[in-house]
Amino acid sequence: MQQTTGDRVTVALRAGDPVSQAGVASQLRTRPEVKVIDWDEPDSPQVVVVVLDVLDDGALRVLRQIQRTSTARGVLVTTHIDEQQLVNAAECGFVGVVRRAEATPERLVQVIGAVAKGEGRVPPDLLGSLLEQVGRLQGQVLAPNGLNFTGLAAREIEVLRLVAEGYDTADIAMKLSYSERTIKNVLHAVMTRLNLRNRSHAVAYALRQGLI
Repeated sequence: MQQTTGDRVTVALRAGDPVSQAGVASQLRTRPEVKVIDWDEPDSPQVVVVVLDVLDDGALRVLRQIQRTSTARGVLVTTHIDEQQLVNAAECGFVGVVRRAEATPERLVQVIGAVAKGEGRVPPDLLGSLLEQVGRLQGQVLAPNGLNFTGLAAREIEVLRLVAEGYDTADIAMKLSYSERTIKNVLHAVMTRLNLRNRSHAVAYALRQGLI
């Protein structure tokens, strides 16, 4: 069934070289499930796809910069990635990972769609190692301190805390050194991902989870 424009996932691309940028863009532009947009368009993308050969320190800086300046969820396409690099990518909000050798248009669209819904997709051979690390983190770090995994990032929690304290969008933007648009996008992303009706509902969710 052909999807309408409103159903399509908006995607922005960033690649380490122009050939990769053009190649992935041409693959995705033929797919009805996604809509490729430019970084400078008014609407923020739902998903950002980053194409890199290796996830070195420079690449991680790029991922962190995207995380700081965008509310989009991330998909990483890379030639090689190991377990620790996978964890590093996830910490930057990139929960969809595809090896370049497996990055067919069909696979890319599947991962983009899953990530847009708040799900993670990683190479199956790395999943077991990732789950082991998550288990160690839960048992050794989070549980002893009364903490649990949640569906909210640290930035989202901080924004909700300030909303709960009665600050408006402009005040929150000033306190956190973000633009008002970024704050609005953060709140919209939280409410959309967790199916929350409004800001009050989002604050109530954070309170119930013991986050604020």
